[in-house]
Amino acid sequence: MTAAAHLPRPLDGFTILDLTTALAGPYATLILGGLGARVIKIENPLSPDSARGNAPFLGPEGIGLTRRHKEDYSLAMLERGRNKQAITLNLKNPEAREVFFDLVRKADGVVENYSAGVTDRLGIGYTTLTEINPRIVYTAISGFGATANPLQNKAMDAIVQAMSGLMMTSGKAGEPPVRVGVPFGDLSAPLFAVIGTLAALIQARATGKGQFVDVSLLGVLSSMVAVEPFDVLEELGQNTRTGNFMARLAPFGVFPTRDGHIAVCAPVDNFAQSLFRAMDRPGLAADPRFANRDARVTNHEALHALVGGWLKGKTVAEAVDILAAEGVPSGPVRGPGEAKQDPQLIARGEITRITHPDLKDEGASFYGSGLPIRMSGSEVGYDRPAVRMGASNREVYCGLMGYTAEKVEELARKKVI
Repeated sequence: MTAAAHLPRPLDGFTILDLTTALAGPYATLILGGLGARVIKIENPLSPDSARGNAPFLGPEGIGLTRRHKEDYSLAMLERGRNKQAITLNLKNPEAREVFFDLVRKADGVVENYSAGVTDRLGIGYTTLTEINPRIVYTAISGFGATANPLQNKAMDAIVQAMSGLMMTSGKAGEPPVRVGVPFGDLSAPLFAVIGTLAALIQARATGKGQFVDVSLLGVLSSMVAVEPFDVLEELGQNTRTGNFMARLAPFGVFPTRDGHIAVCAPVDNFAQSLFRAMDRPGLAADPRFANRDARVTNHEALHALVGGWLKGKTVAEAVDILAAEGVPSGPVRGPGEAKQDPQLIARGEITRITHPDLKDEGASFYGSGLPIRMSGSEVGYDRPAVRMGASNREVYCGLMGYTAEKVEELARKKVI
């Protein structure tokens, strides 16, 4: 959470029904919850979110790769289940449909990431829901989009990385494709889903009419790859797969040092001149090979060799200090664990400690993602831990929907919830 405590949350008063599973959908609803929406995660009790079974697990004995206690909880669910209520509803049970429709009448939005067409077959697609609640904003996150070929409607992150061209933007020419380690497709599509959902919610408040928001993993990732003109550069004879360096922005790359690696980015004249001063080679600014941007691009191999040779004699800490003193954009290459311990990231709420919902001791926690948005007039962030499947049944069914306790018990007996 940010320092803006006790302020209103931006999405206070909005209710979002969360039908998502795995990563792409739950990450979108996690963000909406962090912005203050009431997110109600709906799971089939006979087939819960697959992420609940993802290793590693956190429990009484700390973190392990296998479940050792009934209290053990998947780190994935602890991460993605924050700021959400959790209810059970078996949408394959015919009686569950009317219960879901009652929820829709109370809601502002629905988010799902089933394969295209699944919710229509269940009788809970957008066309049906908009008749029940014309204000409903229905967001679908799928691999290829709602209009895709029905035979091509299942995708995972590696598939969309491959099909979007992303795998052929990293690495060196002639080498095999490079999969980005972070599930970039699964994490970037939710961002656009949230943007689309927020825009549609604003419009619905103004017009009284919701709409269908359609976001595909392949579409998002391909669009982001297309921001860089890789195909045009190839037509112009430029090699776009240059490993840790970018020739057209030279000096620009990741260089080895005595004890690690450092990223240096100095594409414009003043940065390049600052770099030459840091190297104690100010005269390079007058060298015809490096005197201006075009010259540096033409002679990028020689320039990167000079920079690399200088950095090889420094430690990462030494290089960072020298470059910072001259105002050269640079930064050490850190592992994920080291990055998560950055005091500034923790202080800003961009990295936060995630706790087990039932175990309160310090050992039953780990560092994970925060909400990397700070707002001066709003409270944002993840302030409530994930809860067990169905833990919010009474709160939602009795509190929000007004069902009697007897009706909730009957629904449970019938295995509707």
